[in-house]
Amino acid sequence: MLAAFMDQIVNEVQGTFSVVPASVAFARLIVAVVLGACIGFEREMRDKPAGLRTHILVSVAACLFVIIGRELAALDFSGGNSEQRNDPIRMIEAVTAGVAFLAAGLIFTAGDKVRNVTTGASLWLAGAVGLGCGAGQIPLAAMAAALVVIVLFVLGQIEKLMGTH
Repeated sequence: MLAAFMDQIVNEVQGTFSVVPASVAFARLIVAVVLGACIGFEREMRDKPAGLRTHILVSVAACLFVIIGRELAALDFSGGNSEQRNDPIRMIEAVTAGVAFLAAGLIFTAGDKVRNVTTGASLWLAGAVGLGCGAGQIPLAAMAAALVVIVLFVLGQIEKLMGTH
């Protein structure tokens, strides 16, 4: 009886991946962790309020939303009616709106200066990187993450030299 129950659990875990195989989903999630960490690490080194963990969580969440969206799109919610419509843009809009809400919460004004706009923008971009990973566009997501880290680091150094940082 226990063996049958365990087989049922194993089949449920393995059998639920109809569009994106479990190994591919796992690989995409891992890449989302790594790329989100690349962006978050730079923010962490600058002691910003949204650092390594936050960027990783946003990137992984966005990746997961895309994978779940693709799996849901494969399900038949139409009751046999072929009028089911799936709009991948809705996934992007949902992730973008959610991350924008988080990013906006980081931005504040102290005296006459606005703070954490760059961190908010990097968090928003971590969401886009996660969306790319979830959609299987890992090279594109990696290119974007690399460019962002370069921009954050290089321009941060230039700002330090100019005394505007």
